[in-house]
Amino acid sequence: MSEPINVHNEQIAYIALGSNMGDREGTLLRAIEALHAHPNITVTAISAIYETDPVGYTEQDAFLNMVVQVKTTLSPDELLQQQLAIEGQLGRVRHMRWGPRTIDLDLLMYGQYTVESEFLILPHPRMMERAFVLVPLFDVLEAHHQLYSEVQQIAEEALQLRKEGITLWKTISWPNVLEHFAN
Repeated sequence: MSEPINVHNEQIAYIALGSNMGDREGTLLRAIEALHAHPNITVTAISAIYETDPVGYTEQDAFLNMVVQVKTTLSPDELLQQQLAIEGQLGRVRHMRWGPRTIDLDLLMYGQYTVESEFLILPHPRMMERAFVLVPLFDVLEAHHQLYSEVQQIAEEALQLRKEGITLWKTISWPNVLEHFAN
């Protein structure tokens, strides 16, 4: 059962981003810019970009993955709806589960809250099994977070073993990446 969430208080949330179609990096950056442009969402940190082998359906191109930390006064459901709207704006079409996509935005965690509804489960139910989520999450996860040590251990092992083919693709700095959109 979910506990009530006071949406008047700003919460820290973590969102995973992935793309394996078209201009992968550009699409990730446009998604971050769209999140940050929302009046109730502030992007506070971004991970490096990692290239990973596809998981699930493997007959597709490699993904670029990253995670952003945001502060928001939106409820988890409202934040999810905003993510889905951004996916739509960036051309996401859902053809098959785990299939190719222009962009994927997954809400991983919202504060310390647990949510279980028809449309949303938090923390994300499969995030601890996925190197392509945990490695970039570790880049932005606050050291005092309750999952920090566990995420750190799994992320370091995944990078060392190149689990899911994960490799550092590019580092970018926040908020300097916003300059990309000013031009």
